Amino acid sequence: MPLTSRSESYLNAIGTAVPEHDIHHAFIGWARARLGDPREAKLFDRMAARAGIGHRWSILPIGEDGGSPVDRGGFYADAILPGTAERMRIYATAAPDLAVAAIDALRARQPLGEITHLVVASCTGFVAPGVDQIVAKRIGLAPSVERLLIGFMGCYAAVAALRSARHIVRSEPDARVLVVCVELSTLHLQDNPAIEPLLAMLQFGDGAAAALVTADPAGFALGQPFATTLPDSDALIRWDITDRGFAMHLSGEVPGRIAAGLADPDFARAATGGRMPTEIDGWAVHAGGRSILDAVENSLHLPPEALAASRAVLAENGNMSSATLMFALARLLDGPPVRDGVALAFGPGLAAEGFAFRSLS
Repeated sequence: MPLTSRSESYLNAIGTAVPEHDIHHAFIGWARARLGDPREAKLFDRMAARAGIGHRWSILPIGEDGGSPVDRGGFYADAILPGTAERMRIYATAAPDLAVAAIDALRARQPLGEITHLVVASCTGFVAPGVDQIVAKRIGLAPSVERLLIGFMGCYAAVAALRSARHIVRSEPDARVLVVCVELSTLHLQDNPAIEPLLAMLQFGDGAAAALVTADPAGFALGQPFATTLPDSDALIRWDITDRGFAMHLSGEVPGRIAAGLADPDFARAATGGRMPTEIDGWAVHAGGRSILDAVENSLHLPPEALAASRAVLAENGNMSSATLMFALARLLDGPPVRDGVALAFGPGLAAEGFAFRSLS
């Protein structure tokens, strides 16, 4: 989609950060032990092996004996899991720490200059003063910096954050917008012995990403945003706030509904910003799970390598909610030039949101 120089804003660079504690395989053992039906346990093992995930990282500490959060002495070791207040106390410290680590990674790639706006997206915790205020103070931003905190939008919150940054730069060409997505999904483990929620929890890890959006012509030019919703699908993806953390409901119907939606030419056009898939040579699709990436690839008849960046993020980090799309964009920024790209994420609603982007050369 053509962009005029008068209206362009640019995603200059992205920095990413994950914690040091890999909890993926420990979770698989913990979850399998909760399935009393041997047939379900075998199904879980097959799905875990097919998930396309090798690692998921957690801010929860490694035990003195190298144990995971579900081992003796770990955060989730007791029969009754910690309450929401205890989980939020950890979020209040760990979320800003991980966000600052991502900002440091961004700064190593790109001088930030004088930041004028800070946009933070996070749906896995609440604290006031907000993560935006804590981060602004930690990295020494001026009190005059304008802040925007995007909460509880889920996996497509990165689209909302970058879209907001684009709007700011288009209206204020001198603006330098720092965009941060930080998610601590592993704070919300639920002791639910049903196979569907256990498979949903199998996907999620912790991560943060930070991006600089300005009018300086470097990185990706950010194009037109777009959004659409699948009808009668609002119950398929939910967060329920409980006394034992935030309970994720991710229906097994989601990949099939996405595939069916993308098979509809009208929905497919809406979910790609009005272009045909054959026109697009760069795909940053939120790595919500292997089955979701398969649904996008198969329904849009994409070549196997089209979603390589998203599949690599899934393999190395799992689904980090809003941060995940930024990780995929970071990989594309480091790769060959993109003539016509699409960033696409699915989340509660069931909604699809995204934007166009392209390299400068």
